[in-house]
Amino acid sequence: MIKILIADDHPIVRQGLRQILSDIPNMTVAGEAVNGQDTLDQARAGVWDVIVLDITLPDRSGFDILKVLKHEQPDLPVLVLSIHAEEQLAVRVLKAGASGYLTKERAPSELIKAIRHVVNGGKYISQTLAESLAFGLDTASERPRHEALSDREFQVMQMMAGGKNLSEIAESLALSTKTISTYRTRMLEKMQLKTNAEIIRYALENGLVE
Repeated sequence: MIKILIADDHPIVRQGLRQILSDIPNMTVAGEAVNGQDTLDQARAGVWDVIVLDITLPDRSGFDILKVLKHEQPDLPVLVLSIHAEEQLAVRVLKAGASGYLTKERAPSELIKAIRHVVNGGKYISQTLAESLAFGLDTASERPRHEALSDREFQVMQMMAGGKNLSEIAESLALSTKTISTYRTRMLEKMQLKTNAEIIRYALENGLVE
């Protein structure tokens, strides 16, 4: 029996995922987590075959949770679930240690297949993205500029685009305002942008706002 922990802050999403899996005889949703800390607590307290993790959680970034999970339980598969299109985040989360990436739009038709694939030790992405990568469409000249950012720089960009100022971001990430300002400076340099308004516009145009 495949024991699944679903981590998502939206009750309707959790209910929908549970419904998709309800008729599968060898799978069971044995736990539900509503935020990042809850995810870590349940992951540490139980024995799981896979965690289905929303990359956007209310208290901590899904990237941070993913990194903690992979540090503490490197063999535990984590299937990331997101509203963001694959070309925006899939490669980034796979590099961070995820075993697969699935958009919420594709979940009704691909969730079961994705879970089986990562539980068996594979990496799961859609056929469309796999073909794009195989044909070399991810070359440096064609990659979106935000792929050059570190995970923390990317996270700061998302939070800025979501309307938070540097002090609010610093408080949320438990970092100093000076550190966040440094991330902002690096972000602007890497993406060849000059102002906060340009950051926000870029994030909105590329669907990167949390």
